[in-house]
Amino acid sequence: MEHVSAVPERHTQASLAPVRANDYDRFAEAYAAENERSLVNAHYERPAMLALAGDVAGRRLLDAGCGSGALSAALRDRGAVVTGIDASAGMLTLARRRLGDDAALHLADLGEPLPFDDGAFDDVVASLVLHYLEDWGPTLAEIRRVLRPGGRLIASVDHPFVAYTFHDPRPDYSATTSYSFDWTFDGRSVPMRFWRRPLHAMTDAFTTAGFRLTAISEPQPDPAARELFPDAFDALSTKPCFLFFAVEVPLSATSDGTTSSTRRSGAPSITSRRTK
Repeated sequence: MEHVSAVPERHTQASLAPVRANDYDRFAEAYAAENERSLVNAHYERPAMLALAGDVAGRRLLDAGCGSGALSAALRDRGAVVTGIDASAGMLTLARRRLGDDAALHLADLGEPLPFDDGAFDDVVASLVLHYLEDWGPTLAEIRRVLRPGGRLIASVDHPFVAYTFHDPRPDYSATTSYSFDWTFDGRSVPMRFWRRPLHAMTDAFTTAGFRLTAISEPQPDPAARELFPDAFDALSTKPCFLFFAVEVPLSATSDGTTSSTRRSGAPSITSRRTK
């Protein structure tokens, strides 16, 4: 599920309340309204995802964790043929309101098998969703299954360095650990729970699932947002927030038995920091 920033200033440390954590149906409208206009989503995370996606015209694309459909709409405007899935019925209602009754939207949990054929998509985007999962393995295997050879997964997650600072004392950096906090929307506190893992565990999970890493990105926010968010812009520009990946399914063996290394024109290379 695409989500509002996990920047520490917006969170308070908390134990999980009796209310179910990550229950987007309880605050879908308030979340979608903030996601629509916030610095970290509208002027940082979504532009970075679109930059990594590049030219998507005519490509069959799965938005895995589509939320209220903001990223799906932007990709569709760029010519992609978009299918969206989300585990929240409330968020899908908002996405359908945005995208229209004929939009291909499905209620689906990324922890379960995906309801699509092998090789059904050219690209999958997973915007701020993988850190809801304790185990990436089954989910990445399913995403790889529904991608064609040469297809790409473009994903954003909470930066592991930021998540590491949520606990005092600090946890074992090399371990996969959960962390809990409260978000506040319209004066109402909602419990959230994410999973933090070290950078090497993220890249290992991609390669174990059969992907080839093509980009790691730590982008800057859109410079045009400085006037809209003068104080928050400077903080976001100088501290890690999210981490972005582009990985691809290797092409099938060629007729001479070797594996093609041809990269799709315009695809990014591995980089430590990107600007838009």
